[in-house]
Amino acid sequence: MFVKTGDKVKILTGKDKGKEGTILAAMPKRNKVVVEGLNIMKKHTRPTGMGQEGGIVEKEAPIHVSNVQLIDPKTNESTRVGYKVENGKKVRYAKKSGEEL
Repeated sequence: MFVKTGDKVKILTGKDKGKEGTILAAMPKRNKVVVEGLNIMKKHTRPTGMGQEGGIVEKEAPIHVSNVQLIDPKTNESTRVGYKVENGKKVRYAKKSGEEL
């Protein structure tokens, strides 16, 4: 997967198209990511036990990784991710500016 937790991404499709956010969680086995403040869903919860409140809770839902694109830290535009090997380590870099991520 080309994105990691903490990366800044732009949403390409869906109701939040064009918005930007930071990745809170990456799920490589499911090819999904959770982006902070985007793809909000409402979940209805029932009170469980004494002192617990029920109601409607809003939280971020996972979005497929193909619907997000990484933002280049240098140009602040969306870019594709490339890989290269430097000193025996695999390094990600932004295709637009060539800067390492």
